[in-house]
Formats: sequence, C-alpha cells, structure tokens
Amino acid sequence: MRHVAVVEPDAAVRQVIIGALKSDGCEVTGVCDGESLLALVAHHRPDLVVTNLDLPSISGLELVRRLFSRGRLPTIVVTDRDSETDLVVTLEMGADDYITKPFSERELLARVHAVLRRSEHCVECESLRFDGLTVELGSREVMVGDEHVDLTALEFDLLAFLASSPRQVFSRETLLDRVWGSSSEWQTTSTVSEHIHRLRRKIEEDPSHPRWIQTLRGVGYRFVP
Repeated sequence: MRHVAVVEPDAAVRQVIIGALKSDGCEVTGVCDGESLLALVAHHRPDLVVTNLDLPSISGLELVRRLFSRGRLPTIVVTDRDSETDLVVTLEMGADDYITKPFSERELLARVHAVLRRSEHCVECESLRFDGLTVELGSREVMVGDEHVDLTALEFDLLAFLASSPRQVFSRETLLDRVWGSSSEWQTTSTVSEHIHRLRRKIEEDPSHPRWIQTLRGVGYRFVP
C-alpha cells in the first residue's frame, strides 16, 4: 500500500482527493498547510505528495522546493492556476506533475500511478556511462563530470529512456507514450518540449547548442553519446 500525503487548505477539496486515493487502495494523510506536511515528512516519509500551490504560511512553490531538496520526494501539484508561467516555474522547482482544476478522479489517479511508477522504476541496476555523463539506473542519479545533477523523477526517466537507445530518434508522441505512459492522455507534445528544455539546462554545458540531446526538426529527439 502506497502512502500519499495531501496538502490542501480547502477541507471539502481535500476530502474529495483523499476519497479518490483511498478508493484506489492508497493510505492517505491529509493536512491543511506546508508546515504540517514538513512535520509529517520528518517522521514518516510518504511515497508521494499531492499539494495545492496556494497555501497559508509556507507557499506551495516553497514547499515543492523544500521537498525536492530533501531527496526528490515525488510531488504532484493540483491548482487553480493555469498559466504557462506557473506551470514552468513549478516544474523547475522540482514538481513531477501539474494538474489544473477542475479535474476528474480518473485523471488524478492516472497521474498518481504514473508518478509512483516512475519513482519506483529501475530498468536494470546498472550505469550508462558516456564521456562526461553518467546515468545510474539503479540509484537514479546523474553525474555531469564530477558534479551531481538534481533531476525530477520525470526528467530522469526521460534522460534514461533516450540514453538507453543512443542515436535512435524518438518523436514527441512516442516519448509521451513511452515515458509518460497512462498519464499521456492529458498531456500534449509541448509537455515533451518543455521537459527537454529543462533537462538540457541541467546537463548541457551550452543548452542552446546541446551536445547530448539533439533535435531533428520535424522528427523528434535523439541522444548522441
């Protein structure tokens, strides 16, 4: 049974999310603010956090940042904010997914399943080693030179998928299907482009002239060892 923590100041909305997760077989703890969540994490680390952005005391963005800094705890943001800026900033802070209200129970559960699957997935306990880049599939760690790179669970899975098939070109649609899985139904190809952009910023020396992840215009992306 997976333990999910729900951070939502609106009691009615919190109960709806908790009910959906419990009906799916999850153990769920609900809290109304970020401070309560951090206290919970300090004593019993959940498998996943579902949080609103608009929280009292600690902001949702600050909460996402702190959770990411504490070992990349998988996090899904559920919010009324639907601007591209909020989406990009939230993902850059370390969130693994972003859901705008209103949403269906089916969509919420599909995204929860996808994030949990990515966080638990290990292709094989081995390393992918290239000149200046190491991808540890078992421990889900990435090194550029001697420097450790913090990636979200989704960013890691995207890099691992591409690096596992060097020089093979994948379309955005294929990446949505293979990396995002069941949650791809609620995503667009622009989601892939945004994650590639953020991944390049973290692993490339010059993101505007990428060495590792190259674009074939009109076709897709490939990893070049």
